[in-house]
Amino acid sequence: MTAKRGRELGLDFSGTPGPHNAITDVPGLMVGYKTLVTGDGPLVTGRGPIRTGVTAILPRGRDTVPQPIWAGTHSLNGNGEMTGTHWIHDGGYLLGPIMITNTHSVGRVHQAAVQWIIDTYPEHWGSEHLWAMPVVAETYDGTLNDINGLHVTEDHAREALDQATNGPLQEGNVGGGTGMICYEFKGGTGTSSRRISVGGQQFHVGVLVQANHGRRQDLTILGVPVGRHLQNDKLFDEHEMGSIIAVIATDAPMMPHQLERLAKRGTLGIARGGTPGGNGSGDIFLAISTANHMPIDRMGQINSDFSWIGDDLCDTVYLAAVQAIEESVINALVAAEDMTTLRPPGQRCAAMDIDAMLELMARYGRLRTSSR
Repeated sequence: MTAKRGRELGLDFSGTPGPHNAITDVPGLMVGYKTLVTGDGPLVTGRGPIRTGVTAILPRGRDTVPQPIWAGTHSLNGNGEMTGTHWIHDGGYLLGPIMITNTHSVGRVHQAAVQWIIDTYPEHWGSEHLWAMPVVAETYDGTLNDINGLHVTEDHAREALDQATNGPLQEGNVGGGTGMICYEFKGGTGTSSRRISVGGQQFHVGVLVQANHGRRQDLTILGVPVGRHLQNDKLFDEHEMGSIIAVIATDAPMMPHQLERLAKRGTLGIARGGTPGGNGSGDIFLAISTANHMPIDRMGQINSDFSWIGDDLCDTVYLAAVQAIEESVINALVAAEDMTTLRPPGQRCAAMDIDAMLELMARYGRLRTSSR
């Protein structure tokens, strides 16, 4: 039986989701996972247990012609990595896939993404001097995974790319989110989307998060201080021990400066969940627009057909992103399943108690009673 998601449980999130309530509601965008879960018992570096993986996002699916993906980034707290951001700041776009994995696997995943670009666009990367600079981001899973064993390989990353598809997505303990912890509950991968109307036209905003952030005491769901009530199986005494990566995608035509502003709204989305963004947290956001298709060859020409929405119309997109990030984090939490910590050994990393959470939400009047 497929686990219910936050909205299906009756949580009264604002906004209208797309058909899958996922980042794949943005037309053409595809997502793939490679999940690695093997072994049990005490940690033996290099042998396991292994609880990790890779998430791959193809913004334009399997187009055979490389095209810029207009983009902007923002870092709330930079204790983390997202490759390719310097060029996004200066050039306003990225080429190729977006990958998310664990902290110590960025190098191998980056190498695999480069090889995928070379293989997918042999004409441009064979006879021309195009450079490959994919985006690879990370969060730390060393509490639940043998992170120093370096178990993610280039082949695993390639599998995630090759398996990318559109449609509904798995959440929780999948892909790069497999070994992640969120608000001291088991966390991981989450997604959500919104359908919006801008200037009389219909667009989508989709989000995918790798949620590995937050302290229990701060967890807030739709304004309810859930973390103050659900105090079981806490993991951290003082400091936050994780990060969050959020990818915000839209088919609304936006310029790079607008996408940078959109990425900044990621901070508001995670703030709705209660996190202040701790010193040890890497809270990094990427916003992309799949509009304005343009073969890379045209980047050296004068182009007059780039479309964008006016700045005054961006508020609708900003709000949709904030709403979808908030919901994506909760979807990651409610989909996740228990694991046992490796460092320190043997402690339970519990999934959120869904029934207890729903009781609280009902008590505060934030649950649609007809949904359970």
